[in-house]
Amino acid sequence: MAHVLITGGSRGIGAAAVRTFARAGYEVSFLYEKSAEAAAALAAETGARALRCDAADTEAVAAAVASLPPVDVLVNNAGISHVGLISQISPEEWDRLFAVNVKSIYNTVRAVLPAMLQRQAGAVVNVSSMWGQAGASCEAAYSATKGAVIALTQALARELGPSGIRVNAVSPGVIDTDMNAHLSEEDKAVLAEDTPLGRIGIPEEVAEAILFLAQASFITGQNLPVNGGYL
Repeated sequence: MAHVLITGGSRGIGAAAVRTFARAGYEVSFLYEKSAEAAAALAAETGARALRCDAADTEAVAAAVASLPPVDVLVNNAGISHVGLISQISPEEWDRLFAVNVKSIYNTVRAVLPAMLQRQAGAVVNVSSMWGQAGASCEAAYSATKGAVIALTQALARELGPSGIRVNAVSPGVIDTDMNAHLSEEDKAVLAEDTPLGRIGIPEEVAEAILFLAQASFITGQNLPVNGGYL
């Protein structure tokens, strides 16, 4: 049974990915930082293994991965956002965004890589955003981190491809998750109207795309938009 590790797995897209991979027959482990009650409920529901860990903490990630069976598929979903003018974001907030959204990928890839290299096989799927492709006003820091995720994905695909390890990304559009809870119903209606499919997405639709890339044996270095045609 293939083993998948999902970061930020207790809520939103991460929780949908836990359920999707579990239904597909994977052994599932996931990291979470704050939502202990939700993580426990999800673990009980799916049979997944839940580990409390800040994905931005290099040593904590290394210890968590060392406690697990070898990882066949890594899903880097942990992420935070910030809405506001660039003049309003503090240096500490800026650094934390990059730590969670980008450094966490460095941490997890470094931790799972030895076993993947030994097997000459593995798959990594990183969760970016359509704002990493186009940039969003009042979300400069978030857009910058998600653009970095796409570039890192493409670079790692070239670096790790000769070792049989595939690296891809998904870039969700507007998805109905806690991260978008700040949007008013009017804002959501406008975004839905601007989306060719006429609605915003749900986490399960992104999870299905993640599962597809985890299993697509001749796809690497790609960024799959899951945005209903918004971009």
